[in-house]
Amino acid sequence: MGNRILVVEDDNSIREMLTFALETEGFTVDNSKNGIEALNKNNEFKPDLVLLDLMLPDINGFEVCKKIQQERDIPVIMVTAKDDIVDKVLGLEIGADDYITKPFHIKEVIARVNKSLQRIDKATKLEKESNLIEIGKETYIDEDGRVVIKKGIEISLRPKEYEVLHLLATNKGKVFSREQLLNKIWSYDYFGELRTVDVHIRRLRAKIEDNENKYIETVFGVGYKLR
Repeated sequence: MGNRILVVEDDNSIREMLTFALETEGFTVDNSKNGIEALNKNNEFKPDLVLLDLMLPDINGFEVCKKIQQERDIPVIMVTAKDDIVDKVLGLEIGADDYITKPFHIKEVIARVNKSLQRIDKATKLEKESNLIEIGKETYIDEDGRVVIKKGIEISLRPKEYEVLHLLATNKGKVFSREQLLNKIWSYDYFGELRTVDVHIRRLRAKIEDNENKYIETVFGVGYKLR
C-alpha cells in the first residue's frame, strides 16, 4: 500500500482526475470537496500529504492549511487557479510546502508529490548516531531529529526549511544564489517564483535567530550564506 494522499478540491472533474491519477501511481487516495470535510478526513484518514485547493466553498484553503498544520506536521501542496505572487507567498508563510497553479499537467503534480514524500521518507529512515552541526552560539542542527537545538530547546523545522539550513550549514561561507537553492532543494525545474527562497529564509530566521545572534547572511544581488 502506497503513501496516503488527501485531495481537497471542489471541482468534481479535477478531484476525480487527481484521485484516479494518484491511485494509478500506487497511492492510497481519499478526497474532499470542501474544507470542513477535509479537516475531518485529516484526522480520520491521516494522510501523508495533502493536495489542497485554495478556493473552497466553505473555508478558504489558507485556513484549512493552518488547521491541518496545527493537527499534524505533514506536507501540504496548494493547487490553485490564482497566479498572484501574494497568494503564493502567503501559502508558503502559513506552512504550505509547495504550490501548483491551474491549469497544470498531471505529470507535474505527480512529480511534486513524489519529491515531497521522498524527503519525508528519507527523514524517517535515518538511523545513525547523533550528529550535530554547529550553527552558532549554543545552536546546532540535530541531523537525527531534523531539528535545531538552541540553548537546549528543540525547534521544529518544516522539511524544506531543514534542507535549506542543512545545505547552508554544511557549506559555511559559501554563497548560494536563489536559483541554486531552488535546484538543490527542490531537485527539479521549479515553476514558482524565486521569492519562494526568500520566504523560507525568513521563516528560518524567525525560528533560529534573535537580536544578538544572526546566522544567515544576505549577500545582496547574489543570494545567501551561513556566517
